[in-house]
Amino acid sequence: KKALKTFTTDRGKEFACYKEVEKLNIKVYFADAYAAWQRGSNENSNGLLREYYPKKTDLGKISNDDLIEKLILLNSRPRKCLNWDNPFNLY
Repeated sequence: KKALKTFTTDRGKEFACYKEVEKLNIKVYFADAYAAWQRGSNENSNGLLREYYPKKTDLGKISNDDLIEKLILLNSRPRKCLNWDNPFNLY
């Protein structure tokens, strides 16, 4: 709850339950169709994940341990947008 204040998503049916997210005091925004730049950090994160899981990888077959390992690696990376700090150091 502390880390996530807003959430911007596309208009996919998987976000039809956005009202449940808003109950957690997280404001949900919807990007315009074909406007990936409105979800910049999401698109960047998807690109980083593709280094480990190429397109068409069945993510349902990835173990939780493997996914957590990759997320730790990604969140340990310095980011330019964070003045070369990493997300773990900010929380």
